[in-house]
Amino acid sequence: MTGKVAAAVLALLLISALGTEDTALARSAMELRCQCVGTHSKFIHPKFIQNVNLTPSGPHCKNVEVIATLTDGREVCLEPTAPWVKLIIKAILDK
Repeated sequence: MTGKVAAAVLALLLISALGTEDTALARSAMELRCQCVGTHSKFIHPKFIQNVNLTPSGPHCKNVEVIATLTDGREVCLEPTAPWVKLIIKAILDK
């Protein structure tokens, strides 16, 4: 009887391990790619920008990505070569 119980517990552990591995692989695959499909280069007034995230290029994406969170909650990918965006990047890096 204990052999059957041990086999059942082992089978449940293997099934749960497979389920968690699949979830981790899916999440890591999502993080290993560019977040910005397109970029916005027109000026956005700083009072409408709540937060700015700067992601350098790397193995996940060959592009530098600048993602601004606006006060209304939207996220906008900014063009890193736009002059006004360069000023924002410089201000972030100087902090």
